[in-house]
Amino acid sequence: MKELDLLKKDWQKNTNSFEQVSEIEIYKMIHKKSSSIVKWILIISILEVLLWTCLSVCFNSDDYLIKMKHPELIQYFEVFAYFNYGVILFFIYLFYKNYITISTTASTKQLMSDILKIRKTVQYYVWYNLAMLVVSLIIGFIIAFVYNPEMSVLKDKIATNGKVMAITIGILTLTTLVFLGAFWLFYRVLYGILLRRLYANYKELKKIDL
Repeated sequence: MKELDLLKKDWQKNTNSFEQVSEIEIYKMIHKKSSSIVKWILIISILEVLLWTCLSVCFNSDDYLIKMKHPELIQYFEVFAYFNYGVILFFIYLFYKNYITISTTASTKQLMSDILKIRKTVQYYVWYNLAMLVVSLIIGFIIAFVYNPEMSVLKDKIATNGKVMAITIGILTLTTLVFLGAFWLFYRVLYGILLRRLYANYKELKKIDL
């Protein structure tokens, strides 16, 4: 934001006629920066989908289900995957729509409104992904526990020993929290920097609008 600071200093030193020019220049600069940030949000979300798609291909759950002799579960996982991809593609469409909208915004108030809307969309996207991570882990734990024959010894111990059950639940809960924390940190680094810059632009626009 160094360019904005220099423009504001010149704005304060000169006449009223120059104030109007400076205000326009500041708006144009913020508009350009905001549009660029939203474009990067769109690009990163697309790259993220490609990354998870490649990982899902490399670590195919179908082989695991066939090995456990429960191929009938594959279709349920496919429905789950299609639903997830459908929601993510919808978010990507919203990011694209936001980029087009903010690129053509022509007023300070509208740009401020667009920035707040974009921030909420990204936040919803992050929370959705974190929620899906937790759901996926829980489903994975349940399937492994119920259908994996290697878990029969553990199931017998849990049935006869409450302490083993408590330890198992504790380990699964800790594993879920570790994964959740790691992914939360990942998204905070990935999108948090862009959202902070976008909100800094909003605060600058708010000063102009006063």
